[in-house]
Amino acid sequence: MENTQEILLTELSHGAGCGCKIAPAVLDNILKSDLPPVIDPHLLVGNDKKDDAAVYDLGNGKAVISTTDFFMPIVDDAFDFGRIASVNAISDVYAMGGKPLMAIAILGWPVNKVPAELAGKVLEGARAVCREAGIPLAGGHSIDSPEPIFGLAVTGELEIRNLKQNSTATEGCELFLTKPLGVGILTTAKKKKLVKAEDLQRAVNNMLKLNNAGEKFGTLPYVKAMTDVTGFGLLGHLGEMVDGSNLSAEIEFSKVPVLDGLNEYIAQNCIPGGTNRNWASYGEGIIGVDDARKAILADPQTSGGLLVAVESGKSEQFLSEAKQLGFNLHSFGKLTARNKEFRIKVS
Repeated sequence: MENTQEILLTELSHGAGCGCKIAPAVLDNILKSDLPPVIDPHLLVGNDKKDDAAVYDLGNGKAVISTTDFFMPIVDDAFDFGRIASVNAISDVYAMGGKPLMAIAILGWPVNKVPAELAGKVLEGARAVCREAGIPLAGGHSIDSPEPIFGLAVTGELEIRNLKQNSTATEGCELFLTKPLGVGILTTAKKKKLVKAEDLQRAVNNMLKLNNAGEKFGTLPYVKAMTDVTGFGLLGHLGEMVDGSNLSAEIEFSKVPVLDGLNEYIAQNCIPGGTNRNWASYGEGIIGVDDARKAILADPQTSGGLLVAVESGKSEQFLSEAKQLGFNLHSFGKLTARNKEFRIKVS
């Protein structure tokens, strides 16, 4: 068996993090079914909506949230892999405005190629994040698989009046993003052995930040819609928001938050395969995007930030709340009436 110090987890998988996600157009095809759906009036958010988690009405003004997310390694360190995958999975509960209650681990491990000790470190990373989120890692399931896989199934709760969806935005809403973009570019640069250590660490720190602000944002009535930005990139998740809300969006590229140093890696073609798959799936109806902008705006994010749509005229209140939570945010765009010329316009 190899020395654990010599094993690079990212070299054992064909994809990395949320870049492993199946492209939106392919996923739509997979989800098609001729079977009639089971209609349950208590299911507030289900598979018929392109949202972050399922939400079920408990009948007492509260709802339970259920979600799962898992992927292959995006970093080589097993402990950090477990932490990033866990932050990413718990994020879906926060994106609905909810509070996580517990998590169940999902582990696939190539037991004949990689020591079990490293799988234990992945789980330790998950326990550390669950502790930070104030929830137990209550169990799980594992299989022998050709590539390392890890994630969580997470259960949460919320007051139904605080439920946030990605399809409930209103005309005039301003757009905010709680984490900068560029994780996919920097981790691809790492795979190509081109990334600077400080740039990679910046990306790791970004992925490790919990989106627990979403629980607070859920209580703000002027937050009209919310989702997290992951494998489909900013344009993909914003596209789901505008399509679900029957609106269009206008964004200013220069105001979109990004990690430092991306242009250097874009110039070296450190573009994840998921970027072009994303664009091929949803690029129709998006204008003002050249290759340089596409590299950032369609970049698959792993454990990305919250995309928040705030009611027109309420931005100052929102910024004040965000500042108390440690965020210094700026609006990068707004939602408009549905425009026949574009779904999303980038200027």
